[in-house]
Amino acid sequence: MVESGAIFPDAGFVLGATAPQLKPMSFGGLGTVRMTDTQQEIQIRGAVLDDAEALVSVLNPIIEAGTTALDTMLTVADERDYIASLPERAIFLVAARALDGTLVGCQSVEPFTTGGTHAFDHVGVMGTYVAVGHQRRGIGRRLFEAMFEQARRKGYEKIFTYVRADNTAGMAAYLGQGFRVIGTAERHAKIDGQYIDEVLIERFLPD
Repeated sequence: MVESGAIFPDAGFVLGATAPQLKPMSFGGLGTVRMTDTQQEIQIRGAVLDDAEALVSVLNPIIEAGTTALDTMLTVADERDYIASLPERAIFLVAARALDGTLVGCQSVEPFTTGGTHAFDHVGVMGTYVAVGHQRRGIGRRLFEAMFEQARRKGYEKIFTYVRADNTAGMAAYLGQGFRVIGTAERHAKIDGQYIDEVLIERFLPD
């Protein structure tokens, strides 16, 4: 995915607002899981347009914390436009507390390219975000598990993304999910006059 909309493949691991309990997008078999460390139930489901405000409440603190290459605060309109414009093979999942619907994370996979060639149809680009104050509770792990299953169903064979070189928590999360480092794009981002390297990573999905 290119730098547009709300989810950028540069991963952020950094409070969600309450999202309504609406019928999710067509991502079957996700359901509700129990987080053993906090005993709170977390529902993994497809994102809907009405999640936009809650997603902005998750994403903007991450942008402010400086762990992603996004450098502009998002609006609810931005997020609604992003969700509405997702291509057919895109997958956009959210993690919500079952008790009150509060969003605590999200993850997306989009086609590596959407036109001109089918050579990259098997490659998806991932972005992962866990809300500030909710890290290290297994939320990212549950998103990865659900996403890998959905990605295989959508015909993806490989997931690609890149992480800021100074985002050690994000990198550790990806490496813990079987991603491997394939290179570094030096001085790839420039934020507030400072150059930032981006680490390229990938994971192949089993058949």
